Amino acid sequence: MRIIKLISTVVWGMLFPLTLTGVGNCNVPEDPASIHRILQKADESRGNLEGVEWLVSIAVGNKKRNNSMGYMVKSRSFDTLATATLPAKDKGNKVLMVKGNMWFYKPGLSKPVPIARRQKLIGTAAYGDIAATNYDEDYVAKPLADETFQGVDCYVFDLKAKTSKATYDRIKYWISKADLIGVRAEYYTVSGRQFKSAIMHYHNIVTVENTTRPFISEIDIQDEMMGSEHTFLTFEKPKIGRIPNHYFNINLLRR
Repeated sequence: MRIIKLISTVVWGMLFPLTLTGVGNCNVPEDPASIHRILQKADESRGNLEGVEWLVSIAVGNKKRNNSMGYMVKSRSFDTLATATLPAKDKGNKVLMVKGNMWFYKPGLSKPVPIARRQKLIGTAAYGDIAATNYDEDYVAKPLADETFQGVDCYVFDLKAKTSKATYDRIKYWISKADLIGVRAEYYTVSGRQFKSAIMHYHNIVTVENTTRPFISEIDIQDEMMGSEHTFLTFEKPKIGRIPNHYFNINLLRR
């Protein structure tokens, strides 16, 4: 039986890359390497790339109203710099995330101030929501039973934060089998209470190494404790390209 199981594992490891191109109709495998690849691919559509920048606008209550906040975001791998563009009073404020640590800076401060990724930004959005995701490394993933969400066959994972630096303590995460993008998330406290949920859309397209892939276009976050309050994050004009080191240097943040 051990020999049969070993052979099956080796064969699955050889065939698994096919699921990353759309042939993903089987149950999620239990082995860590396959789980890692699924989460890594989902992260790549949320900013985890060699270099990408985008515009994000945040509206509370109604996504058709004037944007409450706006940022120009630059991301390289897991490091992110977000510079406020709206409202006018916040223009030039910056949020920097490097190696999981986050700082806030605004003109006039003598030095950047450390903040937590889970700290509230506006509405139901946290500072960590505007940054690139690194669920693959920030969380321990346990596969759950597959589910269908809005007609999409999904892998489902229970993600538990490895450290308190993570934006959320625990996430139930749905990933489309066909596209390997995160389509839904439920967020829980350490005690297990759900406090918000999110639905993600990927109408943006980027090209990486001559391959097109979907990129995040909207996140609709609902407050599950306060009722019907929604916060909409809209991601526009993603652009792939090299981003110099100085953008992620905390000592140069005042520039």
